[in-house]
Amino acid sequence: MGHWWHTNITEPGKLPLLLALAAFVLTFAVTRTITRMIRAGKGPFRNITPGGVHVHHVVPGVVLSVLGGFGAVASGQHGVTAMVFAVIFGVGAGLVLDEFALILHLDDVYWTEQGRQSVEMVVLTTSLVLLALAGFSPFGVDELTDEQENGRLGLVLTMIVNFLFVLITLFKGKARMAVVGALVPFVALIGALRLARPASPWAKRFYGRRHRARARAVLRAYHHDVRWAGPRRRFQDLIGGAPDRVPLPGPKP
Repeated sequence: MGHWWHTNITEPGKLPLLLALAAFVLTFAVTRTITRMIRAGKGPFRNITPGGVHVHHVVPGVVLSVLGGFGAVASGQHGVTAMVFAVIFGVGAGLVLDEFALILHLDDVYWTEQGRQSVEMVVLTTSLVLLALAGFSPFGVDELTDEQENGRLGLVLTMIVNFLFVLITLFKGKARMAVVGALVPFVALIGALRLARPASPWAKRFYGRRHRARARAVLRAYHHDVRWAGPRRRFQDLIGGAPDRVPLPGPKP
């Protein structure tokens, strides 16, 4: 265990990244626990509202992220200082991404359906950092042979091809696959070859007169959403709490 830890974590300088990830996940978990307690009216925690202004935790999160980020860049990959700043950055990033939906919509959508986007962003970020810790590099550079790494042409071509796969996947309306595909090229290749989402720019551009392709895309998207919407919502509710239910409009008098 000690040899593995030194070879894969300490020597490559990944310990600050691991600490930042741990602080990020722990901060998100603690923050969600506190906000759920505030929402239920339990415990000693309350919203911070000096002067009647609700100070969201994204505010200290931004401050900590800036402080930890600049400190981590200045301190390098090794040493106690790098680890401390990595933890500070992880805490700040956890606070910021917990309210990602608020930043995106410029509205307090924390306990609404739009608020689920914060949970999605946290899960996606955690997955990408775990892939980076496992040794994956952007656009498949880690899969190059020694000869390819020594040759600029092979390196540039590999990055360009993988980047094109990622770009096609993104235009096909598969943002999650595109992001993961930046680290795992095989995922981007699958996303680039499969049918586009019916509302994506790719479908609008290339499926306009291809009625069969458009129908297949709609049918595949429908089956995918039916299959995964329920489990995804339950997973998000388990992590971040269920959003408020919006009452259906009643009949007009």
